[in-house]
Amino acid sequence: MLHFKYSSVIAAPVEVVWKFHERPDILQLLTPPWQPVQVIRRQGGLNVGAITEFRLFLGPLPLTWLARHTEYSEYRLFTDRQLSGPFESWTHRHKFEPENGKTRLTDEVFFSIPGGEPLEFFGGWLMQAQLKAMFRYRHEVTQRECKSLVTGV
Repeated sequence: MLHFKYSSVIAAPVEVVWKFHERPDILQLLTPPWQPVQVIRRQGGLNVGAITEFRLFLGPLPLTWLARHTEYSEYRLFTDRQLSGPFESWTHRHKFEPENGKTRLTDEVFFSIPGGEPLEFFGGWLMQAQLKAMFRYRHEVTQRECKSLVTGV
């Protein structure tokens, strides 16, 4: 099992950052332009049992990903777990912590690559690099959008 963690401070209170994540178009907003995603279905918001189904593209190949939310504590955290998709396993925890009137947003991902340890050894560093680029983008968008909600600019 591989582990990835990305954390940054968002210049907005926890409630603002949380409500931003409740937006129905959040996946489209947070998807980097180099990683096209089509949302097929999204039901239940961030609550336990919520379902998200989307299509990713690995080059020309479409991959369907189905995830269910398994953990929810309002203004604190939510977790989604892959039910079916490109990974052997995938659990993504989103944590929101107040920090001096701002929010420490932490994304933590635990995942396994199909093919087991040999592929994880070689593919793990590549996945870490891709995840870092993706979450850097997501946090920049979150920072920009939430800051504008607070300042009105």
